[in-house]
Amino acid sequence: QVQLVESGGGLVQPGNSLRLSCAVSGDTFTRYTMGWFRQAPGKEREFVAGITWLGGSTYYQDSVKGRFTISRDTAKNTVNLRMNNLKPEDTAVYYCAADSRRGRLPPEPSKLGRLYYSDIDYWGKGTLVTVSS
Repeated sequence: QVQLVESGGGLVQPGNSLRLSCAVSGDTFTRYTMGWFRQAPGKEREFVAGITWLGGSTYYQDSVKGRFTISRDTAKNTVNLRMNNLKPEDTAVYYCAADSRRGRLPPEPSKLGRLYYSDIDYWGKGTLVTVSS
């Protein structure tokens, strides 16, 4: 079992920045891929960014490339999402997610860090980010 607890959400004006953090605890998660999904009102949950715990390879959704940065702190067991130049369309509940990759081969190198909804083993409860003036 892995527990994920998000923090850092809130109200921010367009163009400003916000940092989300996810505290990870529980099972040994060296081989896990961690990341963030988001769900806007009336929309499906979508992948935002992911990172391999071992190696730190990252993958981003196209709409956040160049604005968001995902990182992990292996000493503090956290996964962080720095969000710059936020836009109203970034408004959503952001969920921390973990894929154990149990029983599956590693992906091709270009897909390291990519997460798929159906592969997620653990979810956090979410934190709301509202981008509005």
